[in-house]
Amino acid sequence: MTVVLDGAHLTCEQVDRAAHGSGIALGSTGRAEAAWRMAGLLNGPVYGRTTGVGANKDVAAEDTGLDLLRSHAGGAGPAIEAFRARATLVVRLNQLLAGGSGVDPALLPVLAAAVNRGLTPPIRTYGAIGTGDLTALATTALCLLGELPWTSPSEDVRTGARDGDTGDTGDTGVRNGNPPSGSEAGSGAGNAGGGPPGTRAGDPVPRFALASGDALPFISSGAATLADAALACHRLGVLLSAATAVAAHSFRAIEASLEPLSPVVQRGPEQTEVATELRALVGSTSPRRVQDPYGYRAFPQVHGAVLDALGRAERTIVEEMNAAPENPLIADGQAWHNGNFHSARVALALDALRAALVQTATLSAARLATLNDPAHTGLLPFLAERPGLSGVMILEYVAHSALAELRHLAAPVTLGGAVLSLGTEDHASFTPQAARSALAAAEPLEIVLACELVASVRALRRRGLPCDLPLDPAMEDRPLDADLDAARGLLPGLVPRDL
Repeated sequence: MTVVLDGAHLTCEQVDRAAHGSGIALGSTGRAEAAWRMAGLLNGPVYGRTTGVGANKDVAAEDTGLDLLRSHAGGAGPAIEAFRARATLVVRLNQLLAGGSGVDPALLPVLAAAVNRGLTPPIRTYGAIGTGDLTALATTALCLLGELPWTSPSEDVRTGARDGDTGDTGDTGVRNGNPPSGSEAGSGAGNAGGGPPGTRAGDPVPRFALASGDALPFISSGAATLADAALACHRLGVLLSAATAVAAHSFRAIEASLEPLSPVVQRGPEQTEVATELRALVGSTSPRRVQDPYGYRAFPQVHGAVLDALGRAERTIVEEMNAAPENPLIADGQAWHNGNFHSARVALALDALRAALVQTATLSAARLATLNDPAHTGLLPFLAERPGLSGVMILEYVAHSALAELRHLAAPVTLGGAVLSLGTEDHASFTPQAARSALAAAEPLEIVLACELVASVRALRRRGLPCDLPLDPAMEDRPLDADLDAARGLLPGLVPRDL
């Protein structure tokens, strides 16, 4: 389903969908147009429009915007994946639709065309510290100007210079080495039929001649960071919901007591939700112990806490994606110089989320240990086929290897600091690092859960209890990597509620 951007209602799930090719459409551009008209009437010094930036804030400057873009496009490291770059464009588009930047709104359909054609800017990994994704968005701007090539979905196509073109004539929207005016870029992009320019095969590559005054407003955003954070929250949300279903298999496999899931002992909405959901999934058991280990008994408390952290992070990210983060903000007839580009609240929320992930993954590893223990299953050690065999012993090693990586990714970024630009910018949140770590955390979390799932399904089968998951039923000692891959693929389908 196409994602409609309106500057007010973008969600993490929609960012994920658009990043993976759903297509986007633009809603009303009214607020963007109002801010643009207002920007044209401003008098007096305006940061980045009539002055330099950073330590050059008090230096009068005229028509230096394109130089700003060229100087700030210097990221480093490998290019990020196409889906992350596409998500960056989606988030920035939505923020521009919120109004407040003063950027020419004729840019918006051109940027949308790039998204819909699968074109992405070659954004490098390193270059942002939580005060705006300057290198990522400056690189994007140079793609729009025709000074850098877009990256095409086809590996063998460089879309800045198609079919042997040099990139400075005709189809690229760049004439004699100079970008056309904004109106020329829009009309030259093929808008017949009412669709966004550049969305059909054979259309020119989306180009737009940003005015000098639009340069800083375009890059004054943490869109790339928010894109990573939104992608992370969506994927982690799916995994954390699946974790409840995985735990239900373990509850059944060891006949864990359901007393800890009773409504009478629950506190708080998330804990109550987890207990209710798990109780429904498990059904009934015949408890063998007065109390089970924490992996079972404290599951609602620990998993409820991580869902609380996820909800807080997602709410924060959604607010930021649907706001105007620009400095200065164009509103109420003037330019308001501010610090809304600073993303400390996002960094703090993501630090808390990653720490909470370790807690719930640690409980999963603890349940895996009980599944290997005859004292809890009544079966042979490690769920082996016969005495002396290793069974699923190796799963504990795999799980703790992934858990160690998850702990590493949970290191808080908000303890760091930086002073830059001759002391003018004397604080940094390092939110990009927090968002990248959150996105990377999905893989080790998924592996830990897959290890538990493989073991719990084997335990259920060994005990003759029903389990219809399509995992290999063979019990002999054999490599389990294919089982883990299959279990990882099953996790999204275990989600017991609509996300």
